[in-house]
Amino acid sequence: MAFVTLDKSSLKHNYDFLDKLFTQHQIEWAPVVKLLCGNELYLDYLLSLGDEQICDARLSNLKTIKKLKPEVETIYIKPPAKKSIKEIVEFADVSFNSEYVTIKWLSDEAKKQNKTHRIIIMIELGDLREGIMGESLMDFYQKVFELPNIEVAGIGSNLNCLNGVMPSKDKLIQLSLYEQLIEAKFGKKINGVSGGSSVMVPLLLKRLVPKGVNHFRIGETLFFGSDLFSETTIEGMKDDVFKLNAEIIEITEKPVTPYGNIEENPSGEKTEVNEEDFGEVHKRAILDIGLLDVAKPEFLTPINEELKFIGASSDMLVVDLSQTEKEYKVGDIISFKMNYMGALRVMNSHYIEKRLID
Repeated sequence: MAFVTLDKSSLKHNYDFLDKLFTQHQIEWAPVVKLLCGNELYLDYLLSLGDEQICDARLSNLKTIKKLKPEVETIYIKPPAKKSIKEIVEFADVSFNSEYVTIKWLSDEAKKQNKTHRIIIMIELGDLREGIMGESLMDFYQKVFELPNIEVAGIGSNLNCLNGVMPSKDKLIQLSLYEQLIEAKFGKKINGVSGGSSVMVPLLLKRLVPKGVNHFRIGETLFFGSDLFSETTIEGMKDDVFKLNAEIIEITEKPVTPYGNIEENPSGEKTEVNEEDFGEVHKRAILDIGLLDVAKPEFLTPINEELKFIGASSDMLVVDLSQTEKEYKVGDIISFKMNYMGALRVMNSHYIEKRLID
């Protein structure tokens, strides 16, 4: 059976790196843990590292977090759906919002539960996902400010999540100016300006984040050490927190080119035959993992760089062994690093065992 491992020492290394970085800049931060898909084994370890806030976009995961560590502040990082309002107030201390009617529902429910629900008002900065337009902010805040059992904990933005619009110093200055305008007009202190996600970390390393931005939500960089500007690993961070491990279930020498009438496979792909490969025979291994688990082989990088992907079906992945000197046999394990989307898919699969390693 295939299994994924989370390396405790590598995760702690990345957590400590980020915690030190944000502390130096007097910025608060919160791990975004939706990648862990509510896995209690992994969440319990992450929570042991000392988190005071945790962000997730799935309500079921917030329930798990509250069960494991009731005192942690939970942040629901997308606008709530109407059907979830009751449980949002119950399990999320803070939620991201961009619709007045939704905040009104939260206000009504918070009153029923005798709670004050805190919100982050999301502002559009160009990526065109969630967020109110800047010119509507003052009127929006005025109406929200009048609602009972609601506290505006801050304002925030998202970039690079839908259309790939990258953050910049100018955009972050724009966000912090909105905070200053609210405070000046309403005489109300806005404590939090949540500047964004992992894509912001390279700007912080270059000291391009204005002082008004004082909160970050970090997922991908925590788990992969990613610099999302250069698509490299940040110096001093680790990229081996997760590894996917799959067992070889067949090794056979087979022709390089398929033979017979070729049509599209179930994934809608049609193999292009290279005539130069006719007569070539390579050793191939079949692994006990497939598209159902990892979506695309492009999400995976073999630890042994001499291995080459051939293709995948729903339950099996085929790799070429012809360029490696290592003598593999049936039952051996082949390990892969994953990118963020690959790990997300694997973590969401109940077919893949999850293990912690030191």
